[in-house]
Amino acid sequence: NDEGYVMTERLQYVYTLSAVNPEKAASRDAWTDEDRETFNLHWANLERLKVDGSLILAGRALDPDGSGPAIVVIEADTEAHAQRIFLAEPFVVRGFATATLHPFRVAISRYEE
Repeated sequence: NDEGYVMTERLQYVYTLSAVNPEKAASRDAWTDEDRETFNLHWANLERLKVDGSLILAGRALDPDGSGPAIVVIEADTEAHAQRIFLAEPFVVRGFATATLHPFRVAISRYEE
């Protein structure tokens, strides 16, 4: 019985990332040890967000020149929570990419019934 139960919908946000050096986004061949460490921190952050239920999806455009964006779609309890997730993004913190955060809503998905 759901009577008296108020379900609060989590807010959704998307942050888009653009590589500071698109050539590095296009190919890992020129990555430095610091670049590899930054990627590993980024991946670990995404895994943590997945485990805690905040990550909806993440991926990147496969433009051959590395110019396309990457996106991370998250759920958060508040705008401040989304800001904390966004500001902790290792690619941005370590200068590998710039990013912007936007309110977002998944309108349709093959995963929804």
